[in-house]
Amino acid sequence: QVQLVESGGGLVQPGGSLRLSCAASGSRFSIYAMDWYRQAPGKQRELVATISSGGSTNYADSVKGRFTISRDNAKNTVYLQMNSLKPEDTAVYYCNADGTYYSGRYYSGSWGQGTQVTVSS
Repeated sequence: QVQLVESGGGLVQPGGSLRLSCAASGSRFSIYAMDWYRQAPGKQRELVATISSGGSTNYADSVKGRFTISRDNAKNTVYLQMNSLKPEDTAVYYCNADGTYYSGRYYSGSWGQGTQVTVSS
């Protein structure tokens, strides 16, 4: 099972930028589709962005054009570049690896511990 550790969160002013990183340990990182979720206080966890094992991406409507998900399989890391941040982007951001089958074997998914992003003046 892959293990995930997020970093890069913090306090930023509206209109600013942050880049979150999610470092994975364990083998076979490249086979996983990877996601970024977020959870604001009192709200359900929501999917922000997804990148497939092949590099295809999808975004929530609320972040399209502002956030970019990418991955570096050589570094076992997935990133979330967040630009033009808004106060409503304030949340704990979580990295997730989707469980998947590969060469006849099931590789279970995993969640990171989360990193806080606060957008405030």
